[in-house]
Amino acid sequence: WWGTVGRGGVLARSYCGFPTKTGLIDAIRKENSSVDDLEEADWFVGLRQRLERFAQGTPDSFSDIELLHPVLTAFQKKIVGATRKIPIGKTYTYGELAAKAGYPRAARAVGTVMSSNRFPIIVPCHRVVASGGGLGGYTNPVGVSLKVQLLQLESEMA
Repeated sequence: WWGTVGRGGVLARSYCGFPTKTGLIDAIRKENSSVDDLEEADWFVGLRQRLERFAQGTPDSFSDIELLHPVLTAFQKKIVGATRKIPIGKTYTYGELAAKAGYPRAARAVGTVMSSNRFPIIVPCHRVVASGGGLGGYTNPVGVSLKVQLLQLESEMA
């Protein structure tokens, strides 16, 4: 299951890889417990439809989706921006992404930014892999298996 949280046309958080709808809703409610008006709704129909088409094999960069980021450092902003520019069907190593963002020696720090990505799929951290052919990690309830599925799906789109 995938889920999104936001208001209007601004995405505050996306979730992916939940085996059940109940698990997804529980995670959203737990993370947003301080929000009084949290309700289950189809608040951003256009984004939901685009995510559904993406899951069915229609390419979409989601680059036009406005994100409500928590406070990010200049480094984190550059890494997120560079990640959003990775083309569908392509992967970068943590080191390559660091270099593209202007920080050629920051591969480990890139891994930290990827592991705290609040916008999976929209900020395609699944396209960032370890050097030497390894996949690296993927933070979600089902782990790296979802990263593998996404990369396979995107290789068919490219």
